[in-house]
Amino acid sequence: MNSNTLFKISYGVYVITSKKENKINGMIATTITQITSEPARISVVINKQNLTHKFISDNKSFNVSILSEKAPFNLIGQFGFKSGRDSNKFEDINIKLSELGNPIILDNSVGFIEAQLENSLDVGTHTIFIGKIINAEILSEENQMTYDYYHKVLKGKSPKTAPTFVK
Repeated sequence: MNSNTLFKISYGVYVITSKKENKINGMIATTITQITSEPARISVVINKQNLTHKFISDNKSFNVSILSEKAPFNLIGQFGFKSGRDSNKFEDINIKLSELGNPIILDNSVGFIEAQLENSLDVGTHTIFIGKIINAEILSEENQMTYDYYHKVLKGKSPKTAPTFVK
């Protein structure tokens, strides 16, 4: 099997955020999908080892910040290759809190989606979280970053906890 074929599936690059009590956390994800339109729902796939997984499970809500092609590589590194257990990922990041208190990344985002958790599906190493969209806004008309752009232009890699990781 040529696992690189999976890179031909269209993905975006997003920061998924949630909170637990007074702590906020976020992580890079690529597997976000709109699954229904009435009511509007999305799914996000998160590795069980990620702190954001615990926050979404406990808080029952999450935000998706849709990154722009102009997002600097260090922003992706800050949310994709560090753990919120060891560092404050939001240091020097311009955010506002959503209606449910989850962070929205303002700089280098073309929009955000806020979702209330409705269901989840255990798929082994990851969980598919299904959320009903309660708010969504466009922040910029810039092009959103695709996973293809991330790999080909930014020369980015996937962390081992990503669902798109290939050895």
